[in-house]
Amino acid sequence: MSFIEIAQVLYDSNIGTALRESVYAFPIVEGSHLIGLAFSVGLILLIDLRLAGLFLRKVPVADLLQPLRPWLLGGFALTISTGILLFVAEAAKVIIIPVFPLKILAITLAGINALWFEFKWARRTSEWDEAPVIPNAVRFAGLASLGLWGVVVICGRLIPYLGGGL
Repeated sequence: MSFIEIAQVLYDSNIGTALRESVYAFPIVEGSHLIGLAFSVGLILLIDLRLAGLFLRKVPVADLLQPLRPWLLGGFALTISTGILLFVAEAAKVIIIPVFPLKILAITLAGINALWFEFKWARRTSEWDEAPVIPNAVRFAGLASLGLWGVVVICGRLIPYLGGGL
């Protein structure tokens, strides 16, 4: 079964049809997706700007990461779960839009970047956080994240316009 056939099965599923045909469900899911995006990507933006050394330079990274992490992860969980529902509702249409694979690729690369940062650097912030210069790898992780999440948001906003109004 091809990916397009799987997308059609999802599109034709009871959940996909119910979401598409409901006056309230689709807008609620889409609104929740945007709220989750605001929390996750908004907080990622603050953290990444700090990692890149462009914002809040005097605030230790650990002091920024610790209190924001639950909010960021909660927003990310909401964004992913509602994103899956939105995909199911419009899978057959979305799958053929050229920016959709780019969006998925950017999400995947951003996730890999975040995991690499978490396991390599975030657990050892005390070793580099007070240094006068942030390690280049940490700066790169922040800048890469900024760029990748920017691509995700731009591609996400292009989908309705390139998809003929879905």
